[in-house]
Amino acid sequence: MTTLRKVMAALLIFGVIAGLAIPLEAAVKTQYVPDTDPEDSDGDGDPFNDHVLIHMAAGDGFANMADGKLQYIFGFTDVTGVPDGMIIMHAMVGADWPSPTIRLREGQKLYLNLTNVGMMVRPDLFDPHTIHWHGFPQAAPIFDGVPDASVSINMGSTLTYYYNVVEPGTFIWHCHVEATEHMQMGMLANLWVLPMQDNLPDNTDLNGFTHHTGYTYVYNDGDGSTYYDVTYPLQLHSFDPDFHDASFTVQPLPFAMMHDKYPMFNGRGYPDTVDTNDLWNTAMDAGYMNRQAQKVDSLIMATVGEKVSLRVTSLSTTEFFTVTSLGIPMKVIGQGSRLRRGPTGLDTSYMTTSVTLGGGEAKDVILDTAGIEPGTYFVYTTNLRNLCNNTEDFGGMMTEIRLSAP
Repeated sequence: MTTLRKVMAALLIFGVIAGLAIPLEAAVKTQYVPDTDPEDSDGDGDPFNDHVLIHMAAGDGFANMADGKLQYIFGFTDVTGVPDGMIIMHAMVGADWPSPTIRLREGQKLYLNLTNVGMMVRPDLFDPHTIHWHGFPQAAPIFDGVPDASVSINMGSTLTYYYNVVEPGTFIWHCHVEATEHMQMGMLANLWVLPMQDNLPDNTDLNGFTHHTGYTYVYNDGDGSTYYDVTYPLQLHSFDPDFHDASFTVQPLPFAMMHDKYPMFNGRGYPDTVDTNDLWNTAMDAGYMNRQAQKVDSLIMATVGEKVSLRVTSLSTTEFFTVTSLGIPMKVIGQGSRLRRGPTGLDTSYMTTSVTLGGGEAKDVILDTAGIEPGTYFVYTTNLRNLCNNTEDFGGMMTEIRLSAP
């Protein structure tokens, strides 16, 4: 069956291209405008690096859960730098889980190319795909990715999204076509925009806080209150194995029947969350090639006295999750991809022992390790039934903070 699917997929994808009399190398066209403007719009001192080119491919693939179960997924993979004529072959059955993290600087211009390489495992599916930058103030609806107001990309096609990156913050990106299905299947990722405040001149006074070269912040706070030493993503999501199995063989189950049994941080359940290696799938078990599919770990490492920035987001399609940091106080300094400040500039950040997020939410948390003893601490969900990898206990939505002595 899998061999037949491979043949059908190749015939469908390349047959469509040949039928339109389009050579393969012309079916994918990367678009990008080099930065020749002498204006330094991102404030880093280099006026000719403000334009960013990224090329993503959308398709299907496989990822293994922490208990070893192989799951069929949809997803994106980064093909930036791959020659146009090789992208479709390179990215087939190559979806990453979660999709690649995008890191930008405030003031940059992003040219984000998306190529739909088709579903090789399910050649009967002709799903279009989009990219939706969740929470971003997109001025042009055509680039927003919501299908009823913008363009969707069909199999074998490429669209170039353009973004003028005007705001820093912690964002999310995902496919917005048949969003509940495609996000449950894995088409989602982290996206950060670093603030221009990082590039201030040395010894700048921020209302009593002195900025030095190399200091980093979550937002343009004006007072150093969002300063951090190290930063890590914590994206909350979960899989329903029955939904994924049904998508592999026939069609998705009704959305109302979704029951997620694999809660995860950054696409992994514990103990895989603390494995800093890229994880290979076992797609060969299903008749395909093994690939490195899970490339975002969740191990948090810091030295006593450092401030740790946690960029916590959720793209769950089924439930809310509450996350706590045992033994280290948490300060929420951002929410909804915005600094927590009132209209008059009032600081509305707050101390807490846990944060709760639903699908589509983002919160920026600072962990201050001053005065904390060296050792191993845990970040985990307080929803105890989600500390599992399906039927395997002591796993799921949990990771470690390894705090070393200065």
